[in-house]
Amino acid sequence: MNTPRTLVILALACAGLDASAKFLPLAASTATTATTTTSTTTKTTVVVVPPVTPPVTPPVTPPVTPPVTPPPPRKVPAIRKYPPLHFGDNRIKPGVPALFGDPLPNLTIQQMNQFLDGRDGFVLPQTVIGGLGPIFNRSSCVECHSSGGIGGGSVINATRFALNLNGRVDSLEALGGSLLQERTIHPLAQEFVPRSANVVILRNSTPLFGLGLIEAIPDGNIISNRRNYGNDQIHGRVNIVTDVVSGKPMVGRFGWKAQHATLTAFSADAYLNEMGITNKHFRVENAPNGNLKLLESYDSTLDPEDQGIGRPMPEFEMVANFMRLLGAPPAQPAPAGGQSLFSLVGCAQCHTPALRTGSNSQVAALNYKDLWLYSDLLLHNMGTLGDGIFQAGATGSEIRTPPLWGARMSAPYLHDGRAATIDAAIRAHEGEGRIVRDRYLKLNAAQQKLLADFVLSL
Repeated sequence: MNTPRTLVILALACAGLDASAKFLPLAASTATTATTTTSTTTKTTVVVVPPVTPPVTPPVTPPVTPPVTPPPPRKVPAIRKYPPLHFGDNRIKPGVPALFGDPLPNLTIQQMNQFLDGRDGFVLPQTVIGGLGPIFNRSSCVECHSSGGIGGGSVINATRFALNLNGRVDSLEALGGSLLQERTIHPLAQEFVPRSANVVILRNSTPLFGLGLIEAIPDGNIISNRRNYGNDQIHGRVNIVTDVVSGKPMVGRFGWKAQHATLTAFSADAYLNEMGITNKHFRVENAPNGNLKLLESYDSTLDPEDQGIGRPMPEFEMVANFMRLLGAPPAQPAPAGGQSLFSLVGCAQCHTPALRTGSNSQVAALNYKDLWLYSDLLLHNMGTLGDGIFQAGATGSEIRTPPLWGARMSAPYLHDGRAATIDAAIRAHEGEGRIVRDRYLKLNAAQQKLLADFVLSL
């Protein structure tokens, strides 16, 4: 007869459990019994309870750790390498015909060496360890200024952008405007024209020949150019700017918007905005589209970067000396009747033939010279020929009258280089130049060619 204990053991064996294991008390086993009693027999029912399976715990997903942003690079002083300085008498021998890119005549030995030292800096490629970037347009001055000779113009254009909302212009400085730096030392720092910009224009690189002579023109001589040519609706306006070097208000004369008054300021500005090299006048780097985090990540040199350590002066000042001592473009014989036709049409109302320099205590070669530059150096409202950019007090329709001397080496023409010829440039005039343009268009083809040939002889 099977006893209850025997039945439990048999039940365990049927369940696949080890019946030889130590037998537990019935109350703690995985089987229970129910007993039914009759008058003759006793029946025992065994209920097998399956083992309890513990709940499966799902795998724990570790928390997502955001990528670790590397700390900004530790800034180090710029390591700038310079060519050797010039010594001795390096002046051009008398009687040698002047060429584009030559220095002013009659420089002293010291001034000639300053010219050569500055020219070396002008052609020197900048390096990242020397402060180039993180965003820039070109790595040397000569890349944009070489047509005809070192210091000329070029076909290279700079890009500017802005937002014009019903006549109200935002230069988008918070997004890196208005000048686009198209190159970078790292792809992640690349600058681009913002989608919000609806004004995007090109600025042609201008020639630098004779700029020291233009700098030496007294402010009063430029101011006296303001005339009201009522019949031709020509007015002209002086652009008074604050010179970053002296902190004084002065007559602007350099750049398409007459935005600079001195060559030192002009050079310092170019070092920052064209090559990304800070200096004592422009100490803050341009951030890629205004993104300060990108600037922090990819600018690894201490500011100011151009300090001129071990040199007579910072490099941007040496380059300013080169421009200051750079000679005027050499003129060619003018075609007979060209100048009179130029004046008859009315071109000379803005393209004033000559201005005179004043005294310069440092460079006698700049003193009291008549400059046949063919510009009044004033701003004029050129209507739709304007570039739409507001800069240094000049409106979007205002452009400074470009000097015409050396025009045969400065094609293409106009602020954006749209005109391949002098004829095309005249035909594109609008605004204050419209009436004179229309008068030119009434000339016959031979007269138009004579006028253009005259301009090319300057």
